[in-house]
Amino acid sequence: MMMDTLLRQWLIDIGEDPEREGLRKTPGRVREAWAFLTSGYRENIEQILSAEISTDICDEMVVLKDIELLSICEHHFLPFYGRCHIAYLPDKAMVGIGRLARLVDAFSRRLQIQERLTTQIAESVQNYLKPRGVGVVIEAHHLCMVLKGVEKQHCQAVTSAMFGCFRSRQETRMEFLNLIGLK
Repeated sequence: MMMDTLLRQWLIDIGEDPEREGLRKTPGRVREAWAFLTSGYRENIEQILSAEISTDICDEMVVLKDIELLSICEHHFLPFYGRCHIAYLPDKAMVGIGRLARLVDAFSRRLQIQERLTTQIAESVQNYLKPRGVGVVIEAHHLCMVLKGVEKQHCQAVTSAMFGCFRSRQETRMEFLNLIGLK
């Protein structure tokens, strides 16, 4: 495989011996790991958000908080990890809350930057469910900030994307932020 050849050469370039016992199978393991870490490219977002539930059930805010996420920074190929909070105010369509967690995985298992990840999740909920509004907040730690560059161990990036009534109505935005523990 071409990737295995490249990984073997990379090991040589950093001063390692790809034939060393602990490294012989590393190219294959790396290939398998990256297939998982980038599996979001093979997800169908429309299919994830298509399992609708009747809106007769709820016309109040739906919030799923503390969705764990792990992604790879497209600038350094280092992980960033944290949690995502999603809220929407249903209008004509709802989905099971597990679908929201799958949506986070689908977008986070791609090469990403946190800002785009946040917007992609919010735009997908807005475009497919057409709620009265949607809010997404991501809090994440970036290993590129820990391992290189500024070397800050406890720094956390927070991004948000708000659409509809989450953007236009301060009380809706504040209710969401209070429910997820941000003020």
